[in-house]
Amino acid sequence: MNDPTTELPVVVIGAGPIGLAAAASLVERGIEPLVMEAGPAAGTAVRAWAHVRLFSPWAEVTAPAAEKLLAPTGWVRPDGALYPTGGDWAEQYLQPLADALGDKVRFGATVTGVARAGRDRIVDSGRDEQPFTVHIQTADGGEERITARAVIDASGTWSVPSPLGANGLPALGEKPAADRISYRVPDLKDPAVRARYAGKRTAVVGSGASAFTALAYLADLAKEEDGTHAVWILRRGIGASTYGGGEADELPARGALGLRAKAAVEDGYASAVTGFRTQAVERDGDRLVLVAEDGRRLDPVDEVIVLTGFRPDLSFLSELRLGLDERLQAPTELAPLIDPNVHSCGTVYPHGVNELSHPEKGVYLVGMKSYGRAPTFLAMTGYEQVRSIAASLAGDQEAAERVELTLPETGVCGGAGLFDDPNAAQSGDGGGCCAAPATLQIGSGAPAIASGGC
Repeated sequence: MNDPTTELPVVVIGAGPIGLAAAASLVERGIEPLVMEAGPAAGTAVRAWAHVRLFSPWAEVTAPAAEKLLAPTGWVRPDGALYPTGGDWAEQYLQPLADALGDKVRFGATVTGVARAGRDRIVDSGRDEQPFTVHIQTADGGEERITARAVIDASGTWSVPSPLGANGLPALGEKPAADRISYRVPDLKDPAVRARYAGKRTAVVGSGASAFTALAYLADLAKEEDGTHAVWILRRGIGASTYGGGEADELPARGALGLRAKAAVEDGYASAVTGFRTQAVERDGDRLVLVAEDGRRLDPVDEVIVLTGFRPDLSFLSELRLGLDERLQAPTELAPLIDPNVHSCGTVYPHGVNELSHPEKGVYLVGMKSYGRAPTFLAMTGYEQVRSIAASLAGDQEAAERVELTLPETGVCGGAGLFDDPNAAQSGDGGGCCAAPATLQIGSGAPAIASGGC
């Protein structure tokens, strides 16, 4: 008996890199996609960090299915060896791709809920036979309901930055101090943003690539504006892996960024405070004082930049039966492969539809959102995810399970779970360094490879 839901579109949430790649992969398979983007243009979240340069070159940030769709329009991929900024990525690839998809992409459409038609989360009877109903709020405040055969959530994590508090909750006083706290890498080429940090003492909280970027930018500003200084707040100590892989990093742009952050500290433009887990933010006139769990108090700062990662918004999926890891909020089968407590540098076995499936059949979290709170995602990983899912939806299970993935080793050791001992990852007991690059297939018994991005 034919499944009547196959005549319905597959709703894709988010017109970012992975959402648009999902749409292109579905088109390639003869399946109708309908992309819902809350913002006014393709890559709205990417445009918010337009001033930041990617670690991956053009050759690694365009999806094969997307290139195939774009080819008839005369689009030519930029030089594969060059590293685009977020703005370049959005303008030169994502927007042309959305234009090529035409009316398959809707802007100003915010997904507020997803459920089975006529079935709330509790009801078992006939559940799998029912299509999905996707609730939409339009830019003018109107509401719509769209019926779908499957839902691919590529909405990312950009909208939910992690807070300053070391326990994962906002620090005491964090919300009242919101006028002095930012959760984004500052664009110091913007005169208003530059004025906010020039000649000021700024705390930068975080230990990843975003923190490196902010430190490098503030160091450049300090060379031009007297009185500018960064205070780098680290929850762990400084060890061999603090600044990333350096010259050994197979993502050279990321390695160079770590070295710039290191230079910022060594040249005196930034000072590092280690083992500091923020518990409270207190006002001191127009300035802020950060207070640690152990009672330590920092000298007052003018501004705080919190770059402690992101987390998925699961609120609009509350009526679906998702299988999520209790720690990472990633799909249950995927979580052990990307857990930063175990994988010292984001080593991840190639994965596709099997690892991304949930108890609720036909719904998939992909891209950054599939990684939950893990910080190790690469665009090419997401492109393989959606290629596999599109193949499965088309009934080609063999292709769905034949996920081939070539990724660089990160050159970075030290999992997030080892933050109390900065040198633990060097002992050989912390999971080791990343494996060599390889092209692998699911089910081939091959070793894990690196996802990068840590």
